[in-house]
Amino acid sequence: MSRNKKYLAAKALIDPKKHYSIVEAVNLAKKTSTTKFDASIDIAIKLNLDTTKAEQQLRGAIALPYYLGKQTKVLVLSETLTAAEAKDAGADYYGGKDKIDEIKGGWLDFDVIITTPKFMPELSKLGKLLGPKGLMPNPKLGTVTTDVVKVTKEFKKGKANYRTDTYGNIHMVIGKVSAAAEKIVKNIEALLEFISSKRPATVKGDYIQGIYISTTMGPAIKISLVH
Repeated sequence: MSRNKKYLAAKALIDPKKHYSIVEAVNLAKKTSTTKFDASIDIAIKLNLDTTKAEQQLRGAIALPYYLGKQTKVLVLSETLTAAEAKDAGADYYGGKDKIDEIKGGWLDFDVIITTPKFMPELSKLGKLLGPKGLMPNPKLGTVTTDVVKVTKEFKKGKANYRTDTYGNIHMVIGKVSAAAEKIVKNIEALLEFISSKRPATVKGDYIQGIYISTTMGPAIKISLVH
């Protein structure tokens, strides 16, 4: 069966007019996965935000109850840790100005930089390179810190960054098709509770306007806003 036929067959299992419960949506997502590999399950949350206003641009980091995604490659920049201490904390790469020089040369084989404040002046010069890729360390994300060991361990256990896009949407991976449904459900519930707690005071009307999940290359499934 071609990829297109698989997609259409999967889409036919979903009622486009129905808003599914979280449990129903997760089970349906697993059933409608069309890939041969272990696909990710992604969530899209549409928020009633005006992202032209600074206070309505949500950004931060969250650790979901169950880490069901790929391992995060962490680069640690510190003037106090030894290489052995960084490795014990889970760092994939460690250094200081030497690593910043490698980044200047085009090296970007990492998912997050955790650094002490000392290196921010040098890193800020690389804003055009790191910024568009979401790799610039930021105190709001906890990635500029004096306790790099603690933060490194958190990210290696599954802590992930989130941010609203231009249209007020948040996209995140919340599991794998092979993962237990109840773990994916717990991740979704925890994420929705967390995002709800971040509602800006200036937002009027309904805050969460839509919730959808889908697998890699799979059809979208609407989740009920009432839980």
